[in-house]
Amino acid sequence: MSVSAAPDVSRYFADDGPLARVIPGFRARPQQLEMANAIAGAIQGNRVLVAEAGTGTGKTFAYLVPALVSGGKVIISTGTKTLQDQLFHRDLPEVRKALKVPVTTALLKGRANYACHYHAQRAVSEGRFITREDAGYIRQVIKWMETSSTGDKAECTGVPEDATVWLSATSTRENCLGQDCPNAKECFVMGARRAAQEADVVVVNHHLFFADVMLRDTGMAELLPACNTVIFDEAHQLPETASLFFGESASTAQLLELARDTRHEGLAHARDFTPLQDATRALEKAARDLRLAIPGENARLGWDQLEPNKDFHAALDELEEQLAHFVTLTESQAERDEALQRCWQRATEMHERVTRWRRVDEPDVIRWVEVFSQSASLNLTPLKVGDIFRKQVEGNAKAWVFTSATLAVGKDFGHYNRDLGLAWLEPPPQTEVWGSPFDYGAQGLLYAPSDMPDPNSMDYADAVVEKAFPLIRAARGRTFVLCTSLRAMQRIHEGIDRKLFREGLDFPLLLQGQGSRSELLARFRDLGNAVLVASQSFWEGVDVPGDALSVVVIDKLPFSPPDDPVLKARVAWMEKQGRNPFMEYQLPRAVINMKQGAGRLIRTERDRGVLMVCDPRMITKPYGKMVWRSLPPMSRSRVEEEVVTFLEKLPPPKDPGGLSFSGV
Repeated sequence: MSVSAAPDVSRYFADDGPLARVIPGFRARPQQLEMANAIAGAIQGNRVLVAEAGTGTGKTFAYLVPALVSGGKVIISTGTKTLQDQLFHRDLPEVRKALKVPVTTALLKGRANYACHYHAQRAVSEGRFITREDAGYIRQVIKWMETSSTGDKAECTGVPEDATVWLSATSTRENCLGQDCPNAKECFVMGARRAAQEADVVVVNHHLFFADVMLRDTGMAELLPACNTVIFDEAHQLPETASLFFGESASTAQLLELARDTRHEGLAHARDFTPLQDATRALEKAARDLRLAIPGENARLGWDQLEPNKDFHAALDELEEQLAHFVTLTESQAERDEALQRCWQRATEMHERVTRWRRVDEPDVIRWVEVFSQSASLNLTPLKVGDIFRKQVEGNAKAWVFTSATLAVGKDFGHYNRDLGLAWLEPPPQTEVWGSPFDYGAQGLLYAPSDMPDPNSMDYADAVVEKAFPLIRAARGRTFVLCTSLRAMQRIHEGIDRKLFREGLDFPLLLQGQGSRSELLARFRDLGNAVLVASQSFWEGVDVPGDALSVVVIDKLPFSPPDDPVLKARVAWMEKQGRNPFMEYQLPRAVINMKQGAGRLIRTERDRGVLMVCDPRMITKPYGKMVWRSLPPMSRSRVEEEVVTFLEKLPPPKDPGGLSFSGV
């Protein structure tokens, strides 16, 4: 398509316009139209726009319409793969059909989302699976691949996306054979990337954007210079995602995979060189010993916590020694086959990363370890990503649009623009806030209970249960309890369970971890009178419209744990600069997270309910005003009886309906 000036988009949103004629239930909103015209102007002028659009604004259509009629190539990046699929398979086709524009579209995900012919066939030939279930799954994958046009594992409905078999049926950047692969011509990853290069509109996700653009993996690096517009939906996630990808990590899982792949390629191409087989087993043992040397699981540990651990240092010494030996052996066999050469290159990169992690001494970089039940990763994270990201924006003259329902504190975007380096652009970015069209004063009630103890007290979780239970009873279930830690989640769940039993109330009680997020939400929606106790993964991207959800309880203001190693390092770094880390970083992040959690309650013009914030600091601390002023403008109460009466007047759930996912 040839690039031309963006037209005024108002006519597309008119009551008798193409969107209203084609899309059932479409109704234009003033905020949506203003946002669409602002985005059209940014595209036309190659400007940077940072825009907050409240729940119900219809921001997806507000950016899709100007994107599709702009006449240029557009990359749209979403926060999650779920939203990416929804945008590509539902919203984008609807708008394209309504506007009758001849644009081509493509969906592009990271390579781990596409089945790999070579690795899937190799898994079958090796026949080594941990479970009988995986052995059955791989046969389903092979059969599905024969007819699939995309290879996107989300379309293989018979095999769960989190099934371990996908580790054997997909490739990684490290073990992909590239053009030397015997299945290169039918490769799903390369097919998806070719389609993306040819399409007018490409839908990606933030992780892929940073992984492929910033790390210069093949594919997206070729897309960005060619496009005219980049639109980030759920843009509040960008600073954290950027920190992840501008940093560096080496995990024990990667080391085990390297050992496994090298053993396979050694047997195929260097069977006579037995030291290589011995080295793969020694590397596996060193990787597992490193994990065993780190106490706990599902934790993040800073260098100061690990430095006294002699077992950790001994395991790290052994790992570095085994990696150095492994590099020497794989290099000696690299000329025998392309696959062995790649193993040598991977081993070299892993050795460099482990060595760099041990010896890094940069004031702007924090080293820390994340430990899981079966693995651990050594991480280097930059404390500021703004300079790196700003260079990306300045180096590609095009329109950049950042939008989410939660970007500003009040109407201040300073923290966000500083985090991403946008504050130092010339000209500075345009910023806009469009509030929600919902009548929050009539639809919602913000309840801050009185007489709550200090959030750090031992009995705080019990107090949350005592104050929340009258609302759960009055709402006849239909409650989300959002917790700021897994420990609090467990205690509050146990407390509610005891209360339900004592009072003989038959409300189904669900707990995060009892199933996947989608499974739990489907059960919650279908039951109609359930109580769900959850932690971080349910604070955003969850949409339960209708009568199934009438109460959202938030236990504490969502400040990051003070012992988090990355936060501790960032706070110390900002203090050395004479800055106020609480006001500039910790509080704005808590406000953004709070707005996300609060956004679960009112999803449509018909929804009604109560947002209960238990944390007394919202009332007693001066900074608490910044929190509640950023929340939707609901009616407010501190009187339990008023809140119970409000809930008792709500109609009972009638139709369970369906379940969907969306951003705030």
